Amino acid sequence: MAQDFVNEPNGQAAIVAHADVVVVGGGPAGTAAAIAAARHGAKVSLIERYPYLGGLASGGMVLVLDDMTNGDEISVKGLCQEFIDRMAARGLAVFPPEQDRRASWELWRRWSRWGVHNFHAHSKPQPITYAAAFDPDGWKRVSCDMIAEHKIDLRMHSWFSRALIEDGRIKGVVCETKAGRQAIMGDIVIDATGDLDVAAAAGAPFVHGSYILTTVFRLGGVHTDAAERFQYGEPEKFQAIDRQAKRIIGGSWDMWWLKTPLPGVVWCNCPHMPGFDGVKVEDLTRAEFEGRRRIYALLDYLRSAPMPGFEKCFVVDVAPQTGVRQTRLLDGEYVVTKEDVTDRVHFFDSVARGRDYYTPYRSLLPRNVDQLLVAGRHYAATPAAQKISREIPPCMAMGEAAGIAATMALNAGTTVRRVDVKSLQAKIRAHGGDPGDQPAPNAKLAQAAE
Repeated sequence: MAQDFVNEPNGQAAIVAHADVVVVGGGPAGTAAAIAAARHGAKVSLIERYPYLGGLASGGMVLVLDDMTNGDEISVKGLCQEFIDRMAARGLAVFPPEQDRRASWELWRRWSRWGVHNFHAHSKPQPITYAAAFDPDGWKRVSCDMIAEHKIDLRMHSWFSRALIEDGRIKGVVCETKAGRQAIMGDIVIDATGDLDVAAAAGAPFVHGSYILTTVFRLGGVHTDAAERFQYGEPEKFQAIDRQAKRIIGGSWDMWWLKTPLPGVVWCNCPHMPGFDGVKVEDLTRAEFEGRRRIYALLDYLRSAPMPGFEKCFVVDVAPQTGVRQTRLLDGEYVVTKEDVTDRVHFFDSVARGRDYYTPYRSLLPRNVDQLLVAGRHYAATPAAQKISREIPPCMAMGEAAGIAATMALNAGTTVRRVDVKSLQAKIRAHGGDPGDQPAPNAKLAQAAE
């Protein structure tokens, strides 16, 4: 577009950037998409509403990377693994060595409070697996380093407002900023907002789902060794206190606290709160109040119980981002079903893997809008399927695939819908990822699709 502005319903929005690829959302999927596109030669603009990168990994403090192994096989690699390696080099990520990735009570006691065990195993003790506990600011630091290294145009403090569509093709986006409305133009746009903000605004069909919200928090001043000695040395007393703590917090996983790489600091992936809609302002506001009420009720109990190791604990912080798990879900060219995930269905156009499931490229493609890709927890899946396939590592793998696909479309002078999937799979694999082009022995082949 020749002009330096776009017309808005109530005025104009200044065009502040032109890019080959515009990525909206700087969470794990969006950051991966931006880096992957830049590594393949694209000029990239990355738009983020908050003053940090990482989304739910950092701002939401979801501080364990899991869902990345299929038995003994590591199924999510690529940029996710690079993030882990970079954080670990700074002492800000912890994961079990290969020799500890098995089942035994000794290893359970050593590793389970890091959250690196196989949650899906029915055996006791659950085996230790490849997963990583990390520090949220470590994630932000690595994200910023990699964005700077790849000379990506990062635009923080920019809230997506609307999609710019011309003849069924997305041409860019408009954002709300302190400087007024700003337009960022791009040949291809990747929606990595988590809530399908861009695709929904562009007119792509979607369904609306919902799941629990969580206000994650961290406690400091915790003597974790003393807490673990109490857990295993006095199991009946521990279980009584643990049960009451879960009642007070009002919803948590089996372990309501886990270790972090910072000494004396634990993270609590709770309270879980059903019945809230993650795109409603009123519900998000109520969730913040309710979450904090429960957090401080738990703190008072832990100090009075007393819970060994927690006698002098205090709240370090509450996640600045509410833990939203499911809202809008793309109704794309292929919609992944719960059976696809649980049966480990392998697709001919698989471009990303999770634990033992596969993500087809078609599930990243919106219908009715050209030159738009979707990457992250809002990909095309049924609500039931998304609940068990939305973890951070597979979302990063989707982002990496989308970023590479965008550059391929640009280089070939075609649309993202016409990208050669076999070539895309080869490029992902050549850069250290696992697109799932080679089905694992326990996969079920989707013969009809192939």
